[in-house]
Amino acid sequence: MAQYIIGVDIGTTSTKTILFDIAGTAHAKSNQGYPLIQDAVGMAEQAPAQILQAVYSGIRAVTADIAPTSIVGIAFSAAMHSLILLDDQQQPLTRSITWADNRAAAAAAKLKAMQGATARELRTGVPTHPMTPLSKLVWLRENRPELMQQAKYIVGIKEYVLLQLTGQLVTDYSLAGATGMFNLNTCDWDDAALHLAGITRTQLPPLVPTTKQLDGLTVAASKETGLPQNTPVIVGASDGCLSNLGLGAIDAGDVALTIGTSGAVRTACKQPVPTTVTFTYYLAPDLWIQGGPTNNGGNVLQWLDRSLFPDFGHDYPRLLETVGSVPAGSHHLLCLPFFSGERAPIWDWNARASFIGLTATHTRADMARAALEGVAFNLRAILLRTSRQPKRILATGGFAQSKQWAQLLADSLGQPIQIPDNYESSALGAAILGLNSLGLLSGLKLPQTTTAPATIIKPNPATHTFYAAWFALWQDAVAQTATINHAIAKLRG
Repeated sequence: MAQYIIGVDIGTTSTKTILFDIAGTAHAKSNQGYPLIQDAVGMAEQAPAQILQAVYSGIRAVTADIAPTSIVGIAFSAAMHSLILLDDQQQPLTRSITWADNRAAAAAAKLKAMQGATARELRTGVPTHPMTPLSKLVWLRENRPELMQQAKYIVGIKEYVLLQLTGQLVTDYSLAGATGMFNLNTCDWDDAALHLAGITRTQLPPLVPTTKQLDGLTVAASKETGLPQNTPVIVGASDGCLSNLGLGAIDAGDVALTIGTSGAVRTACKQPVPTTVTFTYYLAPDLWIQGGPTNNGGNVLQWLDRSLFPDFGHDYPRLLETVGSVPAGSHHLLCLPFFSGERAPIWDWNARASFIGLTATHTRADMARAALEGVAFNLRAILLRTSRQPKRILATGGFAQSKQWAQLLADSLGQPIQIPDNYESSALGAAILGLNSLGLLSGLKLPQTTTAPATIIKPNPATHTFYAAWFALWQDAVAQTATINHAIAKLRG
């Protein structure tokens, strides 16, 4: 009988569930969406129960046509920086506060201004930002002290889902590293960061390796999924780290570039390389992922569609074809695409989008290309702080499926971009980690014969030469607009 493993990727807007055979080939896929709750300024929350049901539904969908006993395990990936407070009965006191929630901005500013902030960032591997659970906990302590007093446990969304599936509460080293409260040097909670958050170790789940197997499913979870109770559950890691693993980008010089709603640039290293402008997260023994996330990727395309091209009827391929008709430089128009503030490399939640050089002769197509060039330039800025001489760049995510976008990116970076056919890299990365944990895969690489071929987009040398000068001007614009953006933020209050 054939054997299969399920890779579950709990994302910001949906949970992707994929059924892989033990060679890493996908046989069934499910994508279960859920809303982002934004009832107040800066809020970005989700209902944990809805996400749990998305996990259950996804598992049922991909296993509908196979024998439940053929499943060797379920392995998990999840978005970083989520926060849920649980009471003494392990019931949610809050919804899941996602990475995109910006209400902890004032708390993050206080943390950033404290003596020892730089040392803490280097110790924990995470720049100070409202996205981190550390900042969120400080904000909650100041604004919802009654909730903090009731909080018996402090978890993220993957911890909550695993608790419902297995009855066990644990946090893997990878997602712990995204909290801002994990010490890279000791692979343990950082006492000084916990003190700042106003919490104790007893409120946090025990730390476990990413390959940790939990002891099967609860009776209720077995009934919900249709799988046997003794099905192994592998804890897994964060989606960013697992995207590198799923792409095979875990060798020195490999760079993974992901662009979905947001984006990230990541490279692998054998030991932590913390800086104050990039993150460093654990993936496996002697394997760490360094890089930087951007808030602005597919959301910029969504803004263009909504605000400048409503007559296109959400036809994104047509919009991108229109962008392709505009020359590099967008007729001398720059865009700083910080529609949602920005994380790497400037880590400025007060950053805002702007067009510079706009004249009456510019068209909406010019503005659209300038915006996408701005996204590409920010990714280049992150890459320069992560890996100055990458050997290989692998791109995945929705944007990677557009030839126009991929060409613009290759021209900006000045290097070929490889686009694997299998772009659900985080779910595949979870499956790889799971197969390794189960003893069905030696190491963390699938056999070469089973990996999908990649499309290679080569840069245009002349365009790259132009972009090199245009990028320098773009960087100057980012630096020079920071002061006015902060002044506007003060007026907003």
